[in-house]
Amino acid sequence: MTDSSMIDWDLAVRVGSRLAGDGPVVTRAEATGVVAELRAGAEKSTPLVREFTGLFAEARTAPVLVVDRPGWIQANADGFSTIIAPIVEKLQSKKGPPTAMAEAIGSRITGTELGLMLGFLGNKVLGQFDPFHEAPGAAGRLLLVAPNIVTVERELGVDEHDFRLWVCLHEETHRVQFTAVPWMRDHLQDLMGQIVGAVETDPAAVLTEALSRIGGIVSGKTDGSLLDLFSSPEQRLVIDQVTGVMSLLEGHADVVMDGVGPEVIPTVEVIRKRFTQRRQGIGALDRLLRRLLGLDQKMAQYRDGAAFVRATVDAVGMEGFNAVWAEAANLPTKTEIHDPDAWLKRVHG
Repeated sequence: MTDSSMIDWDLAVRVGSRLAGDGPVVTRAEATGVVAELRAGAEKSTPLVREFTGLFAEARTAPVLVVDRPGWIQANADGFSTIIAPIVEKLQSKKGPPTAMAEAIGSRITGTELGLMLGFLGNKVLGQFDPFHEAPGAAGRLLLVAPNIVTVERELGVDEHDFRLWVCLHEETHRVQFTAVPWMRDHLQDLMGQIVGAVETDPAAVLTEALSRIGGIVSGKTDGSLLDLFSSPEQRLVIDQVTGVMSLLEGHADVVMDGVGPEVIPTVEVIRKRFTQRRQGIGALDRLLRRLLGLDQKMAQYRDGAAFVRATVDAVGMEGFNAVWAEAANLPTKTEIHDPDAWLKRVHG
């Protein structure tokens, strides 16, 4: 993990793991069976995604890790530490290194805050493809969070085998997207670099804007999330580009997981209906935390991106839609996600 004096990463992992909890009670035999079935589901998904999308990606280009909640939290803390390193370097070059006392206190505060966020997410995320993980001979890694998958399939009362394959299809689609479209990883890294390059180095200015907007976000009067409060106007322009890309990727994966056919997942319609209802959040506190952490925006990405994919496939077929992967210029903007006809006119004439 990249060293950073601004965040106590070990504390973040400990706090997040305690908050997330252990997950559902299962026997050793049940746990072994779930892990084996998820690994097999990821393997089975590769040709299904290829056939449905027309995108070709070599099999086994990324390791499949079936993890528990602390494992997911550790993996994401490692990823965050790498992403945030350039920001830390930039801030320290402007302000200079902190005193020993300020470093100790500040890192524990930020570590605790990050741990709380990871803990909240750690018992909700079902799977994740990390395209930026670097390892010899691998292009990213696919994480499947076994206790969360078991928890949700029990809550929804759906066929456990269908549900597990359904989740694997979504995450495998992301692996295929980044493997069959090799420039996508570099494109997203470039956008993140632009965001880092526009980081506001005056904490007072950042906090002043944040305090002026947080009430509107909590009340629902304004769009955005807590994370958006710390974005400059320049960053928000780039974030809009990232939103367009992520809406495409998430929506495309949702269309694939629903579209592979009832012969593969017979209960897919029941799963989708119940899962969509669950995505709305359970209680008032859960809905507030989802809004502050930007999960409402994440849900909109699934919905809006899927609508964009279906509309364009209906208009020009899957082969015509696949023009979106030809080059970065063909990616839909945030505006075009809501106006597929505009993308069709721009790309297809």
